[in-house]
Amino acid sequence: MRAISQDRFGGPEVLRPVTVARPVPLPTEVLVRVRAAGINPVDWKTRAGNGVAGSLGEPPFVLGWDVSGVVEEIGFGVHTLEVGDEVYGMPWFPRQAGAYAEYVTAPARQFTRKPRGLSHHEAAAVPLAGLTAWQALTDAAHVTAGQRVLVHAAAGGVGHLAVQFAKHLGAHVIGTARTVKHDWLAALGADELVDYTEVRFEDVVRDVDVVIDLVGDGHDHTSTRSLDVLRPGGLLIEVPSGASPDLVARAQERGVRAASYLVEPDGPALARIAELIDSGAVTVEVEDVFDLEKAAEAHRRGQGGRTRGKLVLQVAP
Repeated sequence: MRAISQDRFGGPEVLRPVTVARPVPLPTEVLVRVRAAGINPVDWKTRAGNGVAGSLGEPPFVLGWDVSGVVEEIGFGVHTLEVGDEVYGMPWFPRQAGAYAEYVTAPARQFTRKPRGLSHHEAAAVPLAGLTAWQALTDAAHVTAGQRVLVHAAAGGVGHLAVQFAKHLGAHVIGTARTVKHDWLAALGADELVDYTEVRFEDVVRDVDVVIDLVGDGHDHTSTRSLDVLRPGGLLIEVPSGASPDLVARAQERGVRAASYLVEPDGPALARIAELIDSGAVTVEVEDVFDLEKAAEAHRRGQGGRTRGKLVLQVAP
C-alpha cells in the first residue's frame, strides 16, 4: 500500500512516498481503508523529533492519527462495526497509528461511525482536534453553564471546535484570534474576541473560570500571562507542551490552578461529537485538502501558523 514515511527527523523534506505491507487486523481490531487523514501540529512536531516522538521511537515511521475511511475487514470478536461502515477515529495515540497511508488497523472501539453529514475530508479534520477540545472542556475542566472560558488560538483546528463545544456547554466564550477571523468565530458562538496582535489579552479579559491554552508559554509567555485573567480557583489547561513545574507553582502562588493535558482515543466521545455535528450545533472548517503525496507541502503550510480550521490529506477518492 502507499504511505508517507520518514527515515530521519527533520523538516518537511524528510517526508517521502513509500510502499509498505498492508496491515492485518488482530482480534478485536478493524482494517480501515483510509479515505482522508487530518494534519495536526503534533504531526510536524513529531516529524522534527519533538511532539510524541518519544512514543514512536526512532524513524522510520508513518505519521498521522486522524482517520476517516471505510471498514474493509473486521477481526475476530468485533461486534460494534461491520464491513462497509464509514468510520472516523484517532487510533493508538500517542503510539504510531500510521494515518498517512491507504490502510490502518486499530481496536474497533477506537473508531465510531463518522458524522453522516460530513465528507471524509471534513470528518478527517475532527478526531484529534475534536477530542482534544472535548476532553479538555468536559473531562479536565468540567465546564458548566455560566462559566467564562477563554480559548487561545480560537481560529485553529482545536480552537474553532473548542469555541463551539464551550458554547454548547453553556459557557460565555472568549477567543483570541486576528481581527480578520472575528466575524467567523462570532458566528460559531464566541461572545467576545480579542486580537492578540493589537492588544494584550490580559489587559482586556478578566474573571475567567477556564483557559484553554492552545499556544503555550513558548510564545510570548502566553500561559504565564493567562494566570492573570483567572478568577480565584480558576483553571489553566496548557495543551501544547504541558504545564511546567514553574507554571504550576506560579499558579498556586496566585490562588489558581495550572494543569497539563494530553488527548486519548475515545470512540464514545467521537460518537457524541458526531451527534453534535449532525444536529447542526457544531461545524467543521477545512481550509485546504492536499493529495497524500503532497504531505510535505501540507506540513509547510500548517507550520506557517495561520490556518483557519484544519488541513487534510486525501488518501483515496
